[in-house]
Amino acid sequence: MKPRPESGAGRPASSTRPRFWVDPRFALGLVLVIASIVGVAAVVAGNDRTVAVYAAREPLTVGDRLDVADLVETRVRLGAGDALYLTPTRIPAYGLTVTRTIGAGELVPTSAVGARSGESMTSLVVDLRGRLSTGLAAGSVVDVWSAGEAEGESFGPPAVLVGRASIVRILEPTGLIQSGEGLSVEVLVPKGKVAQVLEAIANEDAISIVAVNSPIGG
Repeated sequence: MKPRPESGAGRPASSTRPRFWVDPRFALGLVLVIASIVGVAAVVAGNDRTVAVYAAREPLTVGDRLDVADLVETRVRLGAGDALYLTPTRIPAYGLTVTRTIGAGELVPTSAVGARSGESMTSLVVDLRGRLSTGLAAGSVVDVWSAGEAEGESFGPPAVLVGRASIVRILEPTGLIQSGEGLSVEVLVPKGKVAQVLEAIANEDAISIVAVNSPIGG
């Protein structure tokens, strides 16, 4: 008597390896999640485009020598305006010179500093005729005008003696009797203009200053 074959004998053995099946909806959801993460990261990165600029550690006045030790590096979002301010790449190893007053904590504009090499600016005190315009103060940028004496007691037509000079300080008149006359102002002028200013002072020309811009009071 032949032995009965076992059940399933002669049939190929079924594979026990698990089959991998992906639901299209799951794949689509995964793609959307990844795209969302990438989009949020791009937005955050775009909104965090800050640049390093320098702010004044302490108040700086016209003529001060400016080095990195006088500055505080801070990161701000300026967009295209970063070209208007002093950055670590714009300060030379030999330092700079302050050409207008900068308050403590104020971002340092490139227009408020100049190259130290040669120190091409110097300060002179001029006596003014008449009153000083309201709003002018240390740091204001002004044009210095002068008019020489003509025949008699009159003066000739005025002309610009120095353009875009910076006010260092205003010397208030002292004494018991004060008036709108006799006001003196110390201004920063290019060295190439010193001789002309001194000549105008020696000739007792009528000197006046006209504001180009004035600091905005806080």
